[in-house]
Amino acid sequence: MERGNDTQISEFLLLGFSEDPELQSIIFGLFLSMYLITVFGNLLIILAITSDSHLHTPMYFFLSNLSFVDICFTSTTIPKMLWNIQTQSKVITYEGCITQIYFLILFAVLDIFLLTAMAYDRFVAICHPLHYTVIMNPRLCGLLVLMSWIINILNSSLQSLMMLQLSFCTNIEIPHFFCELNHMVQLACSDTFVNNIVMYFAAVLLGGGPFAGILYSYSKIVSCIRRISSAQGKYKAFSTCASHLTVVSLFYCTMLGVYLSSAATHNAHSSATASVMYTVITPMLNPFIYSLRNKDMKRALKAFFVRRNV
Repeated sequence: MERGNDTQISEFLLLGFSEDPELQSIIFGLFLSMYLITVFGNLLIILAITSDSHLHTPMYFFLSNLSFVDICFTSTTIPKMLWNIQTQSKVITYEGCITQIYFLILFAVLDIFLLTAMAYDRFVAICHPLHYTVIMNPRLCGLLVLMSWIINILNSSLQSLMMLQLSFCTNIEIPHFFCELNHMVQLACSDTFVNNIVMYFAAVLLGGGPFAGILYSYSKIVSCIRRISSAQGKYKAFSTCASHLTVVSLFYCTMLGVYLSSAATHNAHSSATASVMYTVITPMLNPFIYSLRNKDMKRALKAFFVRRNV
């Protein structure tokens, strides 16, 4: 691909975590294990929800979509990293890098949108229980998921198309285990002003906006719970959103921590290591959080395995 008078770039190098050959097998085994746990754990959540009619509710509809997105999210980065370690290569093609950026943005922000929809679902269930089935009807739930996909496909397409306009010279080393948008923009040797504006505007609008919605929903939820007179009623109300609140806290706190620490230290390798928290660890832990802290999910999983063994 020609970039004006710049050197033609057809591939980049993903530096990963370490160049020590002795650590490669450990990293390979660790990430392969986490990837398999993530895929099978989230797949079990989807199968349990689809096979149990008692879980055909808005909350579990959003959860099954979240599990599907988490599988896709981790599949965007880890298989390529494992392949590079296995083949002792660091190369990723220019086209592969742009494709990875597209799907990373798509699934990362979809995660945020789905977590926001789940927060709204919990808000309606606790604060407006008598109108829950009317408000959270199947049409609205389907529309929320559909609109999330449409908005994020458009956002990912815009970000990827703008990446195609950038020129890359001789610096082709990416200090990460995947093609991260911000690092790629920093590597460009052409003007990136418009890219930065669009990138940060999208981050504020599509990241900060939903986060504000989650905070607002939970402020209302806390207010409603405080008005409940019995301690048992308060516990029951809070337990219905405890799993979701745990996942939201884990996802946002790790992502915020990564970007604040990278901005403070300017250490790319530290940022790559820290980003494992929200790109790998959080999707892996989601099935455990929702299954171990949720009686309905534990019952559905038990029933699923019993049917499989009959």
